[in-house]
Amino acid sequence: MRTPSIYSQDDPLTEALKPSENETEEQRRVRLQQETEARLVSERIDEDLRQERERMRKSRGDVKLLLLGQAESGKSTLQKQFQLMYKPHSLDQERVSWRTVIYFNVIRSIKHILSTLESWDDYIEGVDAGPTKYVPAVSSPSPGPSSPMMSPRTPNGISSRSNSPFTSTAAGKSSVASLRRRLSPLVAADTQLADKLSGGVAVSGSGKGNVFVRTGWQARTIENALGRRRQRPSVDVEKTEENFHDPLIEEIARMLEASKDDIRELWAHPTVKGLIAKRRMKLDEWAEFFLRHIPRIASAGYIPTTDDILHARIQTMGVSEHVFDVTIHGKSVSWHLFDVGGARGQRHSWVPYFDDANAIIFVAPISAFDQYLEEDPRTNRIDDSLQLFTQICSNPLLKSVHLVLFLNKTDLLRAKLDSGLKVKKYITSFGDRVNDYETIVQYFRAHFLQVHRKNNENRRVLYTHFTSVVDTKATQRIIGNVRDSIFRGYLQSAALV
Repeated sequence: MRTPSIYSQDDPLTEALKPSENETEEQRRVRLQQETEARLVSERIDEDLRQERERMRKSRGDVKLLLLGQAESGKSTLQKQFQLMYKPHSLDQERVSWRTVIYFNVIRSIKHILSTLESWDDYIEGVDAGPTKYVPAVSSPSPGPSSPMMSPRTPNGISSRSNSPFTSTAAGKSSVASLRRRLSPLVAADTQLADKLSGGVAVSGSGKGNVFVRTGWQARTIENALGRRRQRPSVDVEKTEENFHDPLIEEIARMLEASKDDIRELWAHPTVKGLIAKRRMKLDEWAEFFLRHIPRIASAGYIPTTDDILHARIQTMGVSEHVFDVTIHGKSVSWHLFDVGGARGQRHSWVPYFDDANAIIFVAPISAFDQYLEEDPRTNRIDDSLQLFTQICSNPLLKSVHLVLFLNKTDLLRAKLDSGLKVKKYITSFGDRVNDYETIVQYFRAHFLQVHRKNNENRRVLYTHFTSVVDTKATQRIIGNVRDSIFRGYLQSAALV
C-alpha cells in the first residue's frame, strides 16, 4: 500500500506530478523526504504569517514615539534616560560595551588637544592659565553667508601666527613635545577603535571625521569579544565584566592606566587651559567630563557608571527602535521609541516612520547659538534646528501627532553665558536684549513657538520643556510629564475617554 502523500487524486496538477509507476525505492524515499521538508516550510510560513497578524493586531494599541532633531542635539542621551527609567536591566546588560566608546572619546579628545597644540608650535606664552568653567563644543571652520536670523560668524581661531600676541618658548615646546611622545602609542589606537566601532562604515553628508555605528552595536561588541555569533537580540545578551576580554580593549585599558598621569598633566597644562579660555581650542562637550575623571576611567577594572554612559558620545547610523512597557492608571501600553540619526545625510530615513507615529519629541540644543554644522559650515545650528522644526510642523503626515519640544543643553547655555559669550555677536535679531539666561531661553522659545503657530492648522498644543538630558533626576521628571500628556492623547484617539 502506497504511503499517503501531499498529492491529491482529485487535483489534475498533482495527478500530472504523480510519481512514475516505475519509481524505485530510493527515488520514493527521496521524494517523501522532499515532501516532508516542503510541508514543514509551508507550516513555518503559515506560523510566521499568523504571528505577524497577531503582532499587528496587538500593536494597534501601541504608542510610537519618534525622537527627532539635528545631530548632537541630545536625542540618544534622552533615549538612554527612557531606557534607564523603563528598562534599566537592559542598560546594565550593555554597560560593559560602553567602555569601548568611552575609551574612544578619551583618546579622540587627547588627539585633538595635541594636534591643536601642534598648530601653535606646542607652546604659547602669555595665555591665561587660570581655571575655566566651560569647555565649548566643536565648531566648524569658517562659514559662508549667515542666515537672516544669524550674524556673520566671527572666526574662532587665528589664521596666521604672525598676528598672535603670544610668544613661543623653548621650554614650553619641550614640555608638550615630551607629553606628545609619551602619549603617541595611545593616540595611535584611535584608528583601531574607530574601525572596531564603525566596522569601516562611512556615511556621506555626515560631517568630517565622524565615526558612525550601526544599531545594535552594543551586542555585537560583546559577542565579538566572546567569539560568539549573534543569536539573540541585543537586549537579551547576558554579559558580565568577568568574561568580557576583548584583546584590543584590554590593551588600551593598560595603556590608559600607564598614561593617566601624562593625560592629567596635559589636561592641566597652562597652555591647554589658556587656549580653551581664549577660545583658541574647542573640544566636544563631553571631553571635559571624561578628562576630568581620567583617574577613575583609566583605573584597572574600570566599568562605566550610568553617568559615564549618559555622557558617552557615538553617532548611530540609521534608526534604532527601543520597546518599553509603560504603565499608567493601571493600563500597560508598549511604547516603541525610535531614535533617528540627525545628520543631514540621514534625515531621509525619518519619513517611513511618520505614517503611524503617535508622538514626537523634537530636541533642539539652545546652547548651540555660537556653533555651525559640521556638514555645512555656512549654517548656524540654531537656524538648522528652526528649519528642521518647520519641516516637521508643516509635514501633512504629522499634522495630528502629539508634539513635544525639548529646548536642550540649558546647562551648557548657562556655562557659556557665565564665560562671557554674547548672544548678539552671533544672532543679530537678539539686538540689545539683556544677555542673561531667562531672557535668552524665552527668546529662543518664542522663535520655535512662532514656527509652530505658522504651521498649526489643527490647533495642536505644543508642549515645551527646558532640559539638560544628562541630568537624570530632572529629565526623568520631565519624561513623566511627557508620558502623561502623550497617554492622554493616546486614550482620546482610542476613544477610551
